[in-house]
Amino acid sequence: MDITLLVNLTSRAWSLKILALLDSGTPGRQAPLIAAARASRTSFASSLDHLVQLGLLEKNPGHGHPLRPEFRLTHTGKTAAAIASRILETLPDDDAFAIIRRSWAVPILAVTESPTRFSVIKSGLGTITDRALSQSLCVLEDRAWLKREIDVSQRSPFPTYHAVNAGRKINQAIGLSI
Repeated sequence: MDITLLVNLTSRAWSLKILALLDSGTPGRQAPLIAAARASRTSFASSLDHLVQLGLLEKNPGHGHPLRPEFRLTHTGKTAAAIASRILETLPDDDAFAIIRRSWAVPILAVTESPTRFSVIKSGLGTITDRALSQSLCVLEDRAWLKREIDVSQRSPFPTYHAVNAGRKINQAIGLSI
C-alpha cells in the first residue's frame, strides 16, 4: 500500500474498522457491519461510500438471496483489509482505536519508522497542514507511540520523531517502504 492510498483510506473514521471486519469474515451487509463496528449510521455510510470510491469495496451486482453480501472486497481491497486487520490487532484498547480513527495518526506512524524531521513528515504526507501535523504529533507523543528527540549535533538543533511502542507495531503492520 502506498502512502497516498493510506492517507485517503484513513481520512474517514470507520474505514479501517470496516475493512478489518470484512477481512475477519463479518458478512458484507450493512446491518452486521454497523453492529460489529458500533458506529453511527451516518458516519458508517460515509465511510462505506468512501471505500467504494477508492475502489477497495464494490457493491455486489445482481439480485439474490437476502443474506447475499451487499458489499465485497476488490483485489486491492483484500490487501488493504489485511493491513487494516494487522493494524487493529496491535491496538491495546478502545482508547487506542479512538486515536487511530484520527485522520492523520496512521499515516504519520507509517512514515516515522526511523527518526524523521517535521518537514520530511510534512512533505511525505502531502496535503497535511502544519497545525494538523503538530497536533497529531503531540497526541501520538502523549500516548507514547511517537518519541521526540532533539538532535543537537548540528549548529541549529532540531527535533526528530520516530515510532515507538504500539506506534512501532502499527508501523510494522503497515509495512510501507518509503
